[in-house]
Amino acid sequence: MKNLILTIQEGIATITINREKKLNALNFETLAELKQVFEDLSTQREVSVIILTGQGEKSFVAGADINEIHTLDKEKAEEVVTNAHHIFNAIEQFPKPVIAAVNGFALGGGCELAMACHMRFASENAQFAQPEINLGIIPGYGGTQRLTHLVGKGKAIELMLSADYISAQEAKRIGLVNDVLESQEELYAHCRKLAKKLSEKPKIATKLIIDAVNAHYQFDKDGFAQEIKNFAECCSTDDFKEGTQAFMEKRKANFKNNS
Repeated sequence: MKNLILTIQEGIATITINREKKLNALNFETLAELKQVFEDLSTQREVSVIILTGQGEKSFVAGADINEIHTLDKEKAEEVVTNAHHIFNAIEQFPKPVIAAVNGFALGGGCELAMACHMRFASENAQFAQPEINLGIIPGYGGTQRLTHLVGKGKAIELMLSADYISAQEAKRIGLVNDVLESQEELYAHCRKLAKKLSEKPKIATKLIIDAVNAHYQFDKDGFAQEIKNFAECCSTDDFKEGTQAFMEKRKANFKNNS
């Protein structure tokens, strides 16, 4: 891959967007590589959790590549954002936890990419914005929907219409990020510690929690019905038998079902 660095250690895959001179902006080639790497990781049973971050100390992802966006006409624009939606939806619906380690600017498409992840943690220097209106466009990679889900209608519209940048601490206050770490070193250490903890959980239940939560946001699904279905499915697994037996025996569960 030209624009991504992938490392796998102890069941944790770290994807680093590697366009530091461009502040890790998402050009079309990088989007295609993101699509491919998530497809590949979905079939690797030894990988339990994914951490997504940006290269360098300044930027997670500073939006889309404006040099490419500038060339779009109406027909091509619809094709581009439809493709991006498919990629970001695949990340949101990925059956393994995806943690965004936001190490700097998360602007436009970068903020949208972080929001597609299941959890977001930021270093103190991170900044977030949806500044597309300043270019005469709107967020097109799912931002109008995911930002509203995370922070509420009024705040989402305010941020998108004003194009204001907000700090990591403000992002935490409004629910855009889970937590803020003082330094980038602490950010990566925290994300790896959490990833290690999540990797030890039963994988089927993990996948079905993500699926049930996502159902809440899908117009064609009843989230409560999906929860019932997924709960029942968990009860057919060896993990369920081991987990409940371990609880009754007052010991740590030894989950072996890695499907």
